[in-house]
Amino acid sequence: MDPWAALSLLIVLLTYLGLALGGFPGYRMNRAGVALVGASFLVLLGILDLEAAWEALDAHTLVFLFGVMVLNAQLSYAGFFALAVQGLLRLARTPLALLVLLTFGAGGLSALFLNDTMALLLTPLLLQIARFLGLNPTPYLLALMGAVNTGSLMTPTGNPQNILVASLSGISYLGFLGALWPVALFGLASQVLLLALLYPEVRSLRPLPPLRPVRARVHPALLRKGLLVTLALLLAFLLGYPMAQAALVAAGVLLFTRRLRSERFFLRVDWELLVMFAGLFMVTEGVRRLGLAEGLLSLAQSPLGLLLSATLLSLLLSNVPAVLLLAQGVEGEALWLLLAGGSTLAGNLTLLASVANLIVAEGAGKEGVRVGFGEHLRFGLPLTLLTLAFLYLWLT
Repeated sequence: MDPWAALSLLIVLLTYLGLALGGFPGYRMNRAGVALVGASFLVLLGILDLEAAWEALDAHTLVFLFGVMVLNAQLSYAGFFALAVQGLLRLARTPLALLVLLTFGAGGLSALFLNDTMALLLTPLLLQIARFLGLNPTPYLLALMGAVNTGSLMTPTGNPQNILVASLSGISYLGFLGALWPVALFGLASQVLLLALLYPEVRSLRPLPPLRPVRARVHPALLRKGLLVTLALLLAFLLGYPMAQAALVAAGVLLFTRRLRSERFFLRVDWELLVMFAGLFMVTEGVRRLGLAEGLLSLAQSPLGLLLSATLLSLLLSNVPAVLLLAQGVEGEALWLLLAGGSTLAGNLTLLASVANLIVAEGAGKEGVRVGFGEHLRFGLPLTLLTLAFLYLWLT
């Protein structure tokens, strides 16, 4: 093998290893840093030039993701998410009702908004509620992890990999929703049954004490504007308006305000995720030019092969890199949806398989509540196998 090609291969392998580990021991780089460093080294070695690296970026994906983040920032500052959770949980009269409402409520919110955002916002609220009601928080934390992953499956706005699949495939919002909502609903119902089997206390129908109101700073003007823009954006999606353009217009309308400084919005935008996406687009183009993914793509030509490849690569590399690698050989709406489903549902398998899982676990750990790897696995393994099987049978 040519020395430069061998060095390029080493750079690619180290990049994906860093993405899988979340960084390198001794080096203060996160996944965004790893992706960008890997891309820069491929430029240095001549695999890509600056023009090719720039052309590798998918503007629709990056703009779509940015617009959704700005909308999430508006609703978060307005107090929408705290109000939504408080309204849902006020209906919870028993531990079982709390589990059901949390599962379907968090799943529904994650379908409309990014799942990682929901995990970040809902974890402290859930811990506060469990503490007040004197409940074991572990099954409810597991329910939150599963719900934000599984619920996010059904729409393009639910998670970053769905945004990527929708942008690359051109599948409409209604097309995504119409094909995948039964899978998400099956997954949410399955996790309620699994948790009820694993934790007898959540099956209880004993009345809970009245829930104390959750503290939430609500800004009515911001809330009204955020809800109007959200409804307009959803209407645009349903009418078939290009999703990236709609998200950009929505972001512009929200940033045009006298009530909230632009810096406040930009503080809530996950720039690291956007940088990671940009770096991964470049690295994936380098992989294509080096011909490194040809063997993998041949395995993913069949629906079952694609589903298994998406699941395993999502566990090894993380879901976004897995989607970018496999997207090169995907044709047809059903295969695109299998790719989205496999990469998303794989996040339920282990505690480390999803960023949302880690957000919930770390948030709980700060409050002295530990969710162990084994405890999550006995819930996540059967849930993942059930949902992947249903996804495959539903789409093929």
